[in-house]
This record gives sequence, C-alpha cells and structure tokens, in this order.
Amino acid sequence: MRSERVSHVHVEVGQQSGAQWSSRVATEIGKAVLGQLTIVERLQIALLTGGHVLLEGMPGLAKTLLVKSLSQALGMQFERIQFTPDLLPSDIVGTMVYSPGDGRFSPHHGPIFANLVLADEINRAPAKVQSALLEAMQERQVTLGGATYPLPSPFLVMATQNPVEQEGTYPLPEAQLDRFLFKLLLDYPSELDELQMVQRWGSVTSHPELFAVSSGDELLRLRQEVDRVHVAESVQAYVVKLVRATRAIAAGSQKTLSYGASPRACLGLFQASKALAWLRDANYVTPALVQEVFADVMRHRVGLSYEAESRGLTADGILREILDQTAVPESAARGA
Repeated sequence: MRSERVSHVHVEVGQQSGAQWSSRVATEIGKAVLGQLTIVERLQIALLTGGHVLLEGMPGLAKTLLVKSLSQALGMQFERIQFTPDLLPSDIVGTMVYSPGDGRFSPHHGPIFANLVLADEINRAPAKVQSALLEAMQERQVTLGGATYPLPSPFLVMATQNPVEQEGTYPLPEAQLDRFLFKLLLDYPSELDELQMVQRWGSVTSHPELFAVSSGDELLRLRQEVDRVHVAESVQAYVVKLVRATRAIAAGSQKTLSYGASPRACLGLFQASKALAWLRDANYVTPALVQEVFADVMRHRVGLSYEAESRGLTADGILREILDQTAVPESAARGA
C-alpha cells in the first residue's frame, strides 16, 4: 500500500494540472485534518511561491497537526520548534561547538535547517529570538561563526499563534510580520467535520496514517509551471493600485491605518494570485483571484491606528473597503 502511494510522487509535471496536484495533496492531508479546505489551498500557494505562513486560531484547532500533515503529504524534512520565553537564538539556528580533539570550533546546525519548519506559538519568544528568524526567512541562509550556510530548498516557515491568550506573549516585530506571505485565520470546524473528527481520531490506540504523495523536488518543478501563468498589464496595475491604496489611507486625513503595505506585499499578492490561478487550472490571473487572496496577504502588513481601534474597525474591514473602492479595468476582467 505504501509503495503504491509513494509512486504517485514521480508523476511528470506535464502530465498533471494544478487542480490534480492540489487535490492529491489536499486529499492526503484530509485524512488527518477535516475541513479547512481554503486554509489547505493557501498553504499550497505558499509552497508554490516559497512564502511563509502565520496561522492564527484558538487552541485545539489542529494548527500543529495541519502543518505536520502537510510535511508528511509532501515527504519533506520537518522540524518543530516550541517557542517559549527562555528560548535562545542558538536553539533555532545552531551554534559553534568546540572540539577538544583538534582545538577547533565547528558549526552545529539547529532545527531551522529543514524544508518545513513549524514555529509553534511563535509569539511566546522575545524579540531577541525573533531576530534569529529574519535572515533565515528572507535570505534562506544562516550565519554562524562568520560563515554563511544555505538552508535546504524548498524552505518554509509555518508559524502558529493564539489570538486570545496574551499573557506571556510578545508582539511580532513588523519587519518579521512582513516576511510572512499569508496570515491565515483558522475558525472552528463545521458540525459534520467535528463529528467525523471524533470518529476518525476517537481511538486511543490508532490514528490516521499519511503517506508522501508529492516531494520537494516536484514542488520546485511545479514553481516553473506557476511562472508560466499569464498576468496582463492591466491586472499588474490593479495589484499595484490595491497595495498603494493602503499607503494612501495611512497618509490621508482619516488615519484609520498607521502604515500601509510594503513593496514586498505587492510582490506577494502578485505571486499568490498566479499560484492560485495555476491551482484552479487557469491560464491567466483575473481580478477575482487577486481579490480572493488580498486580505490573507495584507491583514498583517497594515497597522490599525488608535482611532480605528477605538471605533472598533478591523484590518479586514478596511481591506474590504479598498476592494470595493478600487476600480477594476475592463481589460483586466477579461484577462487581456
């Protein structure tokens, strides 16, 4: 049974569509995590674009299980780091170890040297530890003892945090938040999904077993397919207008945003839209696809002002207003 499933990994890229690959991976993940289909699709987008993901949700929503199941379905090297207030940067990236035999220091790589790294409860570690992730997340490398070591490829950080338990937590720096492609909000499962969860995970002695149905090498090849998705100039201009609208609000008189999205956010929205198009078997990006991922790309990259918070406004609400007020070019709607 295991060899039959693993054999699917060797399917040639040209013989499958984006929807086929997406369904294959999502079906395997679905053995362990029920529902959350949109979240799974967003994780696939992150994999295809090399973007990092921040998962936010209440305790017990299977955030950790979701990331672990994704690594199992892709057959990639997986490491889990439990973030705590006493965590040190060396616990993440590694350190130089002295060897008494030859009197030299040699690098000891930390758990960051993996394809898929789960930063569990990332906001429980102070800024000193968070800074250890900045180089890894952006440059895909780690510096130890004056030497630079590349991280495995593909490399992704998927972090989780709890939105309600704020005691003993540290807000993530804006520079680090901007390095996440998506901030995804997990909600409670439906009644049917929760019932199936009880039936599937209710046994004490046995749990669902997942197999690798894709691979890191296949994922790297699929990224070339995503690059072939056409984006019309009018759609490119639409993406830029949406991002620049967040900065206009921050500089305007209403001041509902204290700062807008960065150019990195613009690139993230562009790439995420292309990956979503490929997963939907579309040859080009439409404004509807851009709108679909807009909030997930932007909600952690804009800052609410004190005035907005006092009025009960949310980042998602302001982003919806931007979508409503930004005109969609007719040529963009046709993908021309």
